[in-house]
Amino acid sequence: MKTLVQNLTARLVSSDMTGGEARNARRHVLAITLTKIADGLIDPKLVLSWLLGILGAPAVFVGLLVPIREAGALLPQLVFGARMQRLRQRRWVWVAGSAVQGSAAALIAGAALVLEGWPAGFVICALLAVLALARAACSVSYKDILGKTVGQSRRGAVTGLGGSVSAAAVLVFAGLLLTGVLQTRVAIVGAIGVAALAWGLAAIILAQLNEDDSRPETASAARGYLAILRNDANLRRFILVRGLLVSTALAPPYLVLLSAQGGAALNTLGALVLASSGASFLSSYIWGRMADRHSPKVLLLAGVGAGCAMLAAIFAEGLGLASNPGVIPAILFALMLAYHGGRQARSVYLVDMSDENKRSQNAALANTAIGIILLLAGVFGGALSFIGPTGALAGFAAMAFLGGGLALTLRSVDV
Repeated sequence: MKTLVQNLTARLVSSDMTGGEARNARRHVLAITLTKIADGLIDPKLVLSWLLGILGAPAVFVGLLVPIREAGALLPQLVFGARMQRLRQRRWVWVAGSAVQGSAAALIAGAALVLEGWPAGFVICALLAVLALARAACSVSYKDILGKTVGQSRRGAVTGLGGSVSAAAVLVFAGLLLTGVLQTRVAIVGAIGVAALAWGLAAIILAQLNEDDSRPETASAARGYLAILRNDANLRRFILVRGLLVSTALAPPYLVLLSAQGGAALNTLGALVLASSGASFLSSYIWGRMADRHSPKVLLLAGVGAGCAMLAAIFAEGLGLASNPGVIPAILFALMLAYHGGRQARSVYLVDMSDENKRSQNAALANTAIGIILLLAGVFGGALSFIGPTGALAGFAAMAFLGGGLALTLRSVDV
């Protein structure tokens, strides 16, 4: 894999880079590839949910997996961001976070081998909380590290390339799920063990990054963050846009529910992994390059594309087509294309719009706000779901369209 990534990076990214920046880019791509592979192998809404079901854990623990993962990875970022501002070399925050994620994943695999029932559910949820906290540290530090070590016009290409390469590996995992090769407890535990190894290797690789010293900041965290939010209107608009586009992440389970109503639930796990990884594989690098040119337009395309996919699902259900083989998976694929576009664009835009000494602060502030919005949007979708899955999808579609439209009001940061 290392040789493949080096060749792709040299051909697609580093034609106009200096030697040091090209080496940094390769390390970024390798680290991103490994961590995204790990994410796909331990996906809480798919893999861990399936595993807890096999282990006989109560349904309450299954329901806690996604909230623990999402909120745990976002809400603590204000605290981590404030502490990171005191450091000169900030890659060590990411390195430590990746190592902790790998350790937590290894312990989850071990727990799945020896525990069953509610003890398995409790321990795995607790370890997932540790993993989510470590992910928060990685998230709040990565944008700062990327901004310091890779040039503005190439950041999307670097992250997009890592997303596409990792998606190819997760596609293989999805194929094994669909064909029934990975349908046993031990096989899934083995996949989680591979995820643990991938996080450990990623930590080793990014530790070798060539990073210039940052200027330590010691200002009061609470006052500093409030001042940033109060004084930066563009950051407030970005948070609003990104908050509305969380609908692209919350909608997929409702598509799966529509598919299940049509009697197509047996291959849900493999089909969803295949749709997500396939969409990422085909689009991440392209989205990344487009985001380098004009990330607000990519956010617009992502919002409109996701909204149209959700409307297509509503119409398919209304016309009685949702039960037809391939209909909901195709819509899900289109939705995930839009999701990955928004994910690439929001990351690139936040790095590009922020001054060097404010990147981690802006990332922490935005991600903490999004953690709160995710919880509120989840409640919103849950309330609408009493109407049925189409009710939730209608609400999320409206959010996606509005978020895409508002993206055009963001300040341009093009080179």
